[in-house]
Amino acid sequence: MRFTDIFIQRPILASVISLIILLFGLRALSELPLRQFPKMDNTVISITTTYPGANAELMQGFITSPIQKAIASAEGVDYITAQSSQSVSVVKAYIRLNFDPHLAMTDIMAKVAEVRNLLPKESNQPVILKATGNSLALMYIGFNSQQMSNQQITDYLSRIIRPKLQTVDGVSTADILGGHTYAMRIWLNTEKMAALNLSANDVVAALQAQNFQSAAGQIKGSYVVFSINALTNMNDVDQFENIVVKNQGTTLIRLHDIAKVELGAEDYDSSVIFNGKNAVFIGIQGTPTANPLTTISNVRKILPELELNYPSGFEGKVVYDSTEYIRDSIHEVIYSISEASIIVILVVFLFLGTIRTVAIPVVTIPLSLIGVCSLLLAMGYSLNLLTLLAMVLAIGLVVDDAIVVVENIYRHLEEGLSPYDAAIKGAREIASPIIAMTTTLASASSSVAKSVSTTDCAATFFFKSVLSRS
Repeated sequence: MRFTDIFIQRPILASVISLIILLFGLRALSELPLRQFPKMDNTVISITTTYPGANAELMQGFITSPIQKAIASAEGVDYITAQSSQSVSVVKAYIRLNFDPHLAMTDIMAKVAEVRNLLPKESNQPVILKATGNSLALMYIGFNSQQMSNQQITDYLSRIIRPKLQTVDGVSTADILGGHTYAMRIWLNTEKMAALNLSANDVVAALQAQNFQSAAGQIKGSYVVFSINALTNMNDVDQFENIVVKNQGTTLIRLHDIAKVELGAEDYDSSVIFNGKNAVFIGIQGTPTANPLTTISNVRKILPELELNYPSGFEGKVVYDSTEYIRDSIHEVIYSISEASIIVILVVFLFLGTIRTVAIPVVTIPLSLIGVCSLLLAMGYSLNLLTLLAMVLAIGLVVDDAIVVVENIYRHLEEGLSPYDAAIKGAREIASPIIAMTTTLASASSSVAKSVSTTDCAATFFFKSVLSRS
């Protein structure tokens, strides 16, 4: 094979081509996304249905089971989980890895629509949501205060902190966990209600009749327009306490006569404890196409700015950062690459015994590892644990080829040929076997890496889904 002759006859051309490969590789290295694993589309579609007042058995039999059976035949569904509790049914369909999430969402929506008429009429419309990406948040930030209640912390996070976090590039949503939203709580005194011959339905009817939003419209004259504000809704505890529940002759039974009214939380079913203190967490979810490392770096950049405006006694701290493990893993693999390169160079020197021979792997190893980055970028790959591990294995492949060529040239030198003629003849003889050997090993490595990548990603997705459910 004579194409190797030109690189021996024109060493400047060979040097220029090597520099071009190096420069393109360095440019691609700065643009390659850094991830823990290759990009994958793992989608979870949840169908949430509420039926106020229904127990778990009723939810399971009349809502959860029909929806499960309907979506089981949807295209792309890998497996289904379901949970029935008081008044709530949640069915989750886990879609196969890298299956089109939009196609799966459309098919599941059609299947749910088919059984909508079979569900109880009193139940609410099923809510179908699609989540593509990691099932666990990239970061959790805990907030607590010695001077603010849980409701006040939740309100501050909802109005100030969460909107700013959601504007960060790469952030999909910032979910509030363990928060208690403000709500007017009415604690009924059943003994007083029984004495006055009142029921809970009477209280509900009074609330609906005397506390509602009204769009009264406008009054228009020849030259003026007035907007009408009917003030039909109530805003504080005193107004709720004075609601008339029942009129018995000359006696008005008000809400404060039969109940305790206070401004509390919508529910008290969940709470978050951090370092022994009640806290509220915000979970940062990344978009499916976002680079987790870049996204969390952007989030950390705005945290000092948010801290400057915290109320007195308000504290916020990052309690979990998934990218720390990713960075440590990648740094460990990069360290292994450096370590492997040094070991290879030492072994070559010990067995061949000349500095000139050692110079070959010193040049070819970094040139090959950096140059391949341009191909990775062109093919849409990323720098992750699998591609970096492949580079560790490729070090031996690169050095093997170089040693085979050098040994063949030395053989011709020992037979009496000049260095130039030995290089020409030795390179011609070994070029075809080198290409065949490299192609075979590269194809085998690619197949193994692809199967390992798919298995590892599937296992990672499975265990994350198990952890999220537990």
